[in-house]
Amino acid sequence: MTVAPAWFTEALDRQVETAQTSVDGATIHYRAWGEAGKPGLVLVHGGAAHSRWWDHVAPALSQTHRIISLDLSGHGDSDRRDEYSMAQWAREVIGVAEAQQVSDGLIVVGHSMGGLVAFETARTFPEQISRIAMVDSPIHEHVPPDELERRRRRASNLGTVYPERNEALARFHLIPEQIDALEFVLDHIRETSVRAVPEGWTWKFDPRIFMHESVDLDQPFPASVPVWYLRAERGIVPPELLDSMRRHLGSSLTVTEIAHATHHAMVDQPLALIAAIQAVANHLPLAARLQSTIQS
Repeated sequence: MTVAPAWFTEALDRQVETAQTSVDGATIHYRAWGEAGKPGLVLVHGGAAHSRWWDHVAPALSQTHRIISLDLSGHGDSDRRDEYSMAQWAREVIGVAEAQQVSDGLIVVGHSMGGLVAFETARTFPEQISRIAMVDSPIHEHVPPDELERRRRRASNLGTVYPERNEALARFHLIPEQIDALEFVLDHIRETSVRAVPEGWTWKFDPRIFMHESVDLDQPFPASVPVWYLRAERGIVPPELLDSMRRHLGSSLTVTEIAHATHHAMVDQPLALIAAIQAVANHLPLAARLQSTIQS
């Protein structure tokens, strides 16, 4: 196991509160950092991930904000549902913010699918949202016609149960794969991504989460909500998708590229990602290309 640098171990040692609230009949677990009463910022994980992907990111943001990282339903330690939707997950974001009394002027930051949840939250609850940031989230003008079939195939291949915990941990990998992840970050995420079931060990997500409907740029979006797009330089979002966002969102959109980052920026460029989110949260100028930050 790779030795973690001081900044990382200190982040994991910071005091964190764990709590839960009920949203539309499901128990939603979340983690919180920072003083109560500060402005609220909710961190939303990607598909098949969970709240603890943000454990090393959230503490650095908590000096100025009350940070909340939730497990969306079907993920982490939250309840599962019969079906999932972006609208439902958006209500869960607002639900945990209301439970923490930070639902006015809320900032929502989401990675990958979580960025689409942030987009849907702002679209549905614009009066409660100050601004959002989407981290390498692929949002289209129109959802590709083969997308639902791709999700069906993916869901059918992710229900594996392993007899031993170590076997499950050994099978953990990022989707998409990346070879330059910081091992100490990956170790932490891996260790917190499995759960015990009667037959052995499996992942902390419901494979049916991939059957959710998508949001797209043709859906109305409030001009009053600024959108920051944090694109990973080596991520999954091609230039044509950014062009579509610019056409649809106009002056509401600010795009910044995180240099050298792959899709999972919190795994290979966490300090640069922290700097970008701090800039969004505190209305600081953000360069069009954010250079990598030393990770050790």
